[in-house]
Amino acid sequence: QVRLVESGGGLVQTGDSLRLSCVASGRAFSEYAAGWFRQAPGKDREFVAASGFTGARPVYGDSVQGRFTISRDNSKNTQYLQMNSLKPEDTAVYYCASSRYGDAIPRILSDAGSYDYWGQGTQVTVSS
Repeated sequence: QVRLVESGGGLVQTGDSLRLSCVASGRAFSEYAAGWFRQAPGKDREFVAASGFTGARPVYGDSVQGRFTISRDNSKNTQYLQMNSLKPEDTAVYYCASSRYGDAIPRILSDAGSYDYWGQGTQVTVSS
C-alpha cells in the first residue's frame, strides 16, 4: 500500500518562508513523478508544482512561479516544497501526490488526474 505523509505546514506571516516535506512508502518513489497541489476553502484544487522522477525540469503553477521550488531526494523517498515570499492567498491545505507516470509533459504533470496516490494534506496559513 502506497502512503504519502506531508509535514511542515503551519501559521506564518506575509513574506515568510516554509518548507513542506512528503515522505513516500509502499512503492519505488524514485520511479514516479510527484507533485504538490493545494485547496483553499470554497475553491477548486489547484496545481502548485511537479517534477518527473529525476527531479529535472520542474513545472510550476502560474501563481507560485518564482516563489516556490520543488525538489526531491530519491534516496530518502522524499519530496519537498520550499515556499518563499508567502502571501495570504497561499493559504490552503497542501497535498502531496505521486503520479502513475515516470515523467510527462507539463500539461500532464499539472493535471490532478495523472496522480493515483495522495497524502492527507498539511495546512498552510499565511496571515496578513
